Amino acid sequence: MTLNFAEAHRRWVGVLALVAGVCACGGGGAASPATTPTPVLLPAVNIVSVAAADPGSSLAAGWEYGAVMEIFVRSYQDSDGDGIGDLRGLISRLDYLRDLGIKGIWLMPVTASQDGDHGYAVTDYRDIEKAYGSLTDFDELLKQAHARGIGVLIDYVINHSAALNPLFIHSRAATDNTFRSWYVWQDPAPTGWSIYGGNPWRYWVNGAYFAGFDTGMPDFNLLNPAVVAYHQDNLRFWMNRGVDGFRFDAVGNLVENGPSAWDKQPQDYTIMGQMRSVTLAYQRRTMVCEGPADSRGFAADTACGSAFAFDLNGNLIAAAKGNASAAQAVSDYFKTAPANMSTFLSNHDAFAGQRVWDQLAGNVAQYKLAAAALLLLPGRPYIYYGEEVGMGGALSLADDGRLRTPMSWSADATAAGFSTVKPYRVLSSNAATQNVALVAADANGLLAHYKALLALRNGLPSVAQGSYVAPFASGTALGFQRVLGNERTLVLFNFGSAEAALDVTSLPASATLQSAYPAAGAGASATAAGTARITLPAQSLRVFKVLP
Repeated sequence: MTLNFAEAHRRWVGVLALVAGVCACGGGGAASPATTPTPVLLPAVNIVSVAAADPGSSLAAGWEYGAVMEIFVRSYQDSDGDGIGDLRGLISRLDYLRDLGIKGIWLMPVTASQDGDHGYAVTDYRDIEKAYGSLTDFDELLKQAHARGIGVLIDYVINHSAALNPLFIHSRAATDNTFRSWYVWQDPAPTGWSIYGGNPWRYWVNGAYFAGFDTGMPDFNLLNPAVVAYHQDNLRFWMNRGVDGFRFDAVGNLVENGPSAWDKQPQDYTIMGQMRSVTLAYQRRTMVCEGPADSRGFAADTACGSAFAFDLNGNLIAAAKGNASAAQAVSDYFKTAPANMSTFLSNHDAFAGQRVWDQLAGNVAQYKLAAAALLLLPGRPYIYYGEEVGMGGALSLADDGRLRTPMSWSADATAAGFSTVKPYRVLSSNAATQNVALVAADANGLLAHYKALLALRNGLPSVAQGSYVAPFASGTALGFQRVLGNERTLVLFNFGSAEAALDVTSLPASATLQSAYPAAGAGASATAAGTARITLPAQSLRVFKVLP
């Protein structure tokens, strides 16, 4: 059965109401207590502690500095003809990702969930969503990805579980249940709260529970050490299997200290520091956090070690459009931001912006500049699946489902090469023209551009891991150098619609500038004073190896 996001959401909230007697009031205010439900047999819970058993890593040192592809498994490739993407389908596309130059994949939630779509309502933290396959399939994915030098990160939902998670079913069963304190309860419900436009306190027959995002996603009580330990055990469960890291969801929402103190609380950073300690105890593992309200704060080594740069992606898009103030902001960003920020142009959430193609109205020249800025600036770049071929959203959808459409592999009008049957969700609106088969045939197209830039990043350690030296901006143009050891790279952008002559300073005296992009481009030389004047055509990019 094909369900859109809103319909899937309505149905699982309805199931919760039917099974448990809770008011199915969605994301609105708290409801009056429902009729006392008929007692049911409580389900088994799995909180067995997990000891560290690091299988080691076959990945190259520093793999995490390469580009990572964010993948929604449900929408990537269907292998069994049910119209839903799965792990075996993803395995069949690993060669494509390797050839593109991808060094890691971040999988949106693949754990068992109740929502039937996005996966952020987890029912079992130690099992795979049945529509995607099995743990055996997941193990094969790890094996095949690692054989291609690709790391695998999985989404980890630490803030909340599904309402149908056995832990919460126990928690709501009685006030003296062992797991009552694993979630946030109060009786009576406090007043004066409003989060994302709604009352986060949801009535139950024996109290009110806190669910900041939705009735069906109750928040864990992360002030309870047993809950923190449980999550750490879950991380070890996956890393013992070979998982290379985690993307943590909503880390700024972990602890609530009051109606005006529920975001980026001091305890949030401490808890994530504890998760990082567990993760880094394994060889060559990494993690990144979603904390839009304090991207830089969560990137600190005492917290997550890396966080998504929600304070940069909008300026990357605006700069590519030729906005001078945005170009200045891009130039200035890594003067103060940690170099380990995880950068991106768009992702699966509409609050971060629509797909790049739609934001740029299909302007390929601007698109190429935005992609180049993402891949050549400091930070750890993330590419949203399909971004490399200019996939747009499904304009017929109004919610986040617009951004999570089946991957456009071909121009097939029914399934775009994603499946042999009609997919569970409509295709992207531009699937007929912006698909892998067609774009790959264009030597000057987006896919070739991404491949060239990823090869450049993968081949120049200074670009992947180097320091950020001598940045400058001049109107709609900017430049910077990346330096690692004796390797120095000069990067220049002209986002404007007219030719720009740039005066570059801080170069080594009399250095030779050898063109690295485009590969056949003309070189240049620095003066004895370490300066060079370089002219860039409108909407263009130059990269030079700086040689002594």
